[in-house]
Amino acid sequence: MLYYNLSTYLRNTYGHRLGKLCIDGGFTCPNRDGTCGVGGCIFCGERGAGEHIICGSIAEQAKRYFDSPASAKYREHIVYFQNFTGTYAPPGTLYERYASALDVGGDSVRVLAVGTRPDCIDDERADTLASFITDRRDVWCELGLQTASDETARFINRGYRTARFADAVQTLHSRGIKVVAHMMIGLPRAENVRENAGDVAATVDLINSLPVFGVKIHSLYVMRGTRLCDLYERGLYTPLTLDEYASLAASSISRLRPDIVLHRITGDCPRDMLAAPMWCADKRSVIAAIETRLRAR
Repeated sequence: MLYYNLSTYLRNTYGHRLGKLCIDGGFTCPNRDGTCGVGGCIFCGERGAGEHIICGSIAEQAKRYFDSPASAKYREHIVYFQNFTGTYAPPGTLYERYASALDVGGDSVRVLAVGTRPDCIDDERADTLASFITDRRDVWCELGLQTASDETARFINRGYRTARFADAVQTLHSRGIKVVAHMMIGLPRAENVRENAGDVAATVDLINSLPVFGVKIHSLYVMRGTRLCDLYERGLYTPLTLDEYASLAASSISRLRPDIVLHRITGDCPRDMLAAPMWCADKRSVIAAIETRLRAR
């Protein structure tokens, strides 16, 4: 095994792979409504990473999935509140939204996963998430770190300092919630300046220093309609080549603690929304390129 991937973890933990329902929970983001910024991160589209999701009420989305042939392939499932900031609401509202999806799936739901920002984690929200942990169900909280560099964070309009990430990880971990960190490779830290290998290694080192359960490594792609796309079209941002990304991703994977589960090692963008680099559209080739470099190590 080249790295500890999610499929291996699921088989070891639950005895089989789990199906995944991606939910639009009807949230927005404090980095869009003016609470800590406007416009969101420069790479984020109008659906907040939920471009694949078919909308409807939370219960409707869940019922559509659990009634589908895709769901029937699996005995048990992950319910993932994916787009925007999945803890950006009062705790009572959060409980109702999570429960409305879990009630449809019942005991077949083994994992509630929620994507959010570290600055939208506090004791009350963490307690709400932890209330869904049972003997049969785990709770994962996915935190959008992207980078350990506060300089890069300012340029990409992340909206919080890196110290907030460390605080959120500890708050969640203390309640038995498994934390999945998102990191991006290829981020700009200024016009015409990308993060280098040292910057990427520093992000991995931060993750290694904390009780993080899993990592999603994303290749930074340019989505149409984003501020990153504007930089790209004006010649102020140059995406990584496939070779550059594969080398940096392989280095990052090799540097991670061996107990950390790799949930993904590249990003997905709908083809009709992808401006660059076009190699991102061929996920299998990207994974193969990374694995070739890992074998060489």
